[in-house]
Amino acid sequence: MKNLSKILCLMLTLVLMTALFAGCKSNKKKDVEDDVYTQEQENNKEADEDNDSVDNKENTDKDAEDETNKEEDKDEANKEENKDESSDETSLKDTTIRVATLKGPTGMGMAKLMEDVTTGESEVNCEFTLTGAPDDLVGKIVNKEVDFACLPTNLASVLYNKTEGGIKLAAVNTLGVLYIMEVGNEINDINDLKGKEIYASGKGSVPDYILQYILKENSIDPEKDVDINFSMQHAEVATTVISGDNKIALLPQPFVTTVSMKNKDARIALDITKEWEKIQGEDSPLAMGCIVVDAEFAANNKELVDKFLQEYKESVDFVNANHEEAGKLIEKHEILPSAAIAQKAIPNCNIVYMSATDAKDTLQNLYEILFDFNPKSLGGKLPDGDFYYQK
Repeated sequence: MKNLSKILCLMLTLVLMTALFAGCKSNKKKDVEDDVYTQEQENNKEADEDNDSVDNKENTDKDAEDETNKEEDKDEANKEENKDESSDETSLKDTTIRVATLKGPTGMGMAKLMEDVTTGESEVNCEFTLTGAPDDLVGKIVNKEVDFACLPTNLASVLYNKTEGGIKLAAVNTLGVLYIMEVGNEINDINDLKGKEIYASGKGSVPDYILQYILKENSIDPEKDVDINFSMQHAEVATTVISGDNKIALLPQPFVTTVSMKNKDARIALDITKEWEKIQGEDSPLAMGCIVVDAEFAANNKELVDKFLQEYKESVDFVNANHEEAGKLIEKHEILPSAAIAQKAIPNCNIVYMSATDAKDTLQNLYEILFDFNPKSLGGKLPDGDFYYQK
């Protein structure tokens, strides 16, 4: 019995020990599994962090690369733009514009442009020719030896008809430059000219027709009421007034200024431009000078023509605003022989820039008056609408 009790007690001890061992083993296995799971989590977390770091780095590098590409594209675009601008400027200067102009008021507005071309400040390249007489320009224009020319407005119409539309009027550059000069103080009104001898130059020219028109509109017969002497040229007429040999003369600028400077008793008695406006109104000024462009040249070089006209307008504005400096440039480029005369003449030369579009009505009115006097003064017929250049 005792032995049986010992055996049962031993068996119970073995069972308990087996259960305890199994529990410990199970707990140990669970702890190991937990450790493995925790380590895997850590490893996965580190791997995720590494991946995120790599991804972030790749994204950062990609963003930086994209930004660099954008900057490079922008630089290339700027280079192309600058290249295009440079090409445009170069292309404008590649073509030499041949410009002919008259000495005197018709050419005075060109002085600053001539200087800018000389110094390289202009965006166009020009070759200038100056002449003293309008007739010297006819052959050059007809033979296409020049691209632009400054000349009297009636001669522009003559050449338009002669070349059958080969030129276009680009702008009016000079209004009235005619004055009645007197040594003395008898002429203060247009009617005071009755019974007087008036020295002038160019019978059958525009100054002649304008004077006749104004006289007739004031009920003065040019054939009977006055004696207009056309025996001399402008320079000779000016000389006789300076000496006092002739008392009354119709003269243009800059002869008027020259006479005034050399004979203190000589004065401007009548401004023909103002007399014209008394009849026609201020909205229809007396347009005496213009600049024309070869029609074919204009059609093939529109951008260049427009750029030239823009710089020409700026030159006119400069001359009118800076008399002293402009006078020096006018002498330098031999448009007039004296800077002093040019400086004093500018205010009375009516130098302007009126685009062909703005000047059309004024010119048509003048042309109709000249046509009534003599159709040949315009080349036989009035110019049509194609005569006027349009930007």
